[in-house]
Amino acid sequence: MADGRLFEDVDTYINSLFAGPDAVLDRAIERSAKAGLPDIQLTPGQGKLIYMLAKMIGASRILEVGTLGGYSTVWLGRALPEDGELVSVELESSHVQIARETLKDAGLSRLCQVIEGRGLDEMAALDPYFDMVFLDANKDGYPAYLRQALRLTRPGGLIAADNVVREGAVLQPSKVDPNAIGAAAFNQALASHPQLEAIILQQVGIKGHDGLAVARVKD
Repeated sequence: MADGRLFEDVDTYINSLFAGPDAVLDRAIERSAKAGLPDIQLTPGQGKLIYMLAKMIGASRILEVGTLGGYSTVWLGRALPEDGELVSVELESSHVQIARETLKDAGLSRLCQVIEGRGLDEMAALDPYFDMVFLDANKDGYPAYLRQALRLTRPGGLIAADNVVREGAVLQPSKVDPNAIGAAAFNQALASHPQLEAIILQQVGIKGHDGLAVARVKD
């Protein structure tokens, strides 16, 4: 059986092929680290994946819930057409400031706006339709976020959610782990909802063991 080091090496190999050095993204990580933000942003390969998903459906209007320092926001913003729009919602004011600096550095301020506020509150105030919704905020809120995402996403659009495997904790979510409980409930809702067709991509590598859920809203 392959060990963790091999998974990390393959992850680095994939990143080097498909998501190589990028000065803007490197500065985004440095900016976040300097400001003391947690090192929980996507890997380059994961960023490329959500970029590809947005590109493949021709997304022109994207909603992100959970901005952090704007790393994933840059990936999604780069997938937009010239007249596109991205709305990203972030609770922490310090994160909002860093993310806005990152978007300015990336030349995406015109297309991407960061809203400070609670994810569920801000989602409830938005009007349909988005082509893609990307969830990467507090996992205990995922089931509620999903209900709003379904309201906001157009038929044929995508809902993607990060960190839904939790190193396998979703198999037996502990009563003291609200993130695992929320992720497990979210996964079950994706699997059983009549409006959705979905799958979870299990991911291992530099960021450990987790997964990305991808769901399509049925026409």
